[in-house]
Amino acid sequence: MPFKQILGAIRRADIDFNLIQDKDRVCVGVSGGKDSLLLLQALSVYRHIKKRYDHASFEVVGIHLEMGFSGGDFEPIRQYEQAHQVEYHDEPTRIYDILRLYPDHHGNISCSRCSTLKKGAIVKTAQKYNCNKTAFAHHADDAVETLLLNMIYGGRIATFEPAMHLSRTEMDFIRPLVYCREEDIRNTALNELQLPIVKSGCPNDGYTKRQGMKELLNDIYIRYPEAKENFLTSLSNQEQLKLWVKGKDWQNGY
Repeated sequence: MPFKQILGAIRRADIDFNLIQDKDRVCVGVSGGKDSLLLLQALSVYRHIKKRYDHASFEVVGIHLEMGFSGGDFEPIRQYEQAHQVEYHDEPTRIYDILRLYPDHHGNISCSRCSTLKKGAIVKTAQKYNCNKTAFAHHADDAVETLLLNMIYGGRIATFEPAMHLSRTEMDFIRPLVYCREEDIRNTALNELQLPIVKSGCPNDGYTKRQGMKELLNDIYIRYPEAKENFLTSLSNQEQLKLWVKGKDWQNGY
């Protein structure tokens, strides 16, 4: 999927889920990975598409939370965004220090606690830079993985939403890449755009439950290729949603 098609997928998600409106100021959380860097670049270009077809103007701000992990030189990213005239900020945090104080039962940093801390920090930083929306780089494959994670480990059929409002902080969360596949993002980010990707310094990288879901889904797709598109379609196929309803009197139709 070339960059042009990535932009088309973002356009489709924007139309389907009403992600971006006139005068929005959108913060993109930049981890340094391919997904978030591509999202920042794509939204900076999508501004012109939005203005042309919807007569709506919005701004984009890239924000990198400095987690405190070892390694990772973000100077090439700063230079890249400056060259492309994209507003970008590095924000120091104490997240890793806090995570080390509260390890999980295996002695590792807690992924769930990390997610909560990052979400709180990015909202606070987005507000600091006068953003009313925060864009996350979760894509189609992330959505299906989250569905399986919730079913296997949580006993619930749920995934993240393309758009949601956090009333406590008056912040909107949007996910413009929900129609994009990880493989397409990787190819576009590395080959076409040659984005300055920074390897994750997280000590849990590659050893998480989500990584297990990636491997499980890859095995399923090899055996059942049609499942890849059908899993994604099922996330919005509400007309054919059939689940058990306790207490329903099926004989009388209610």
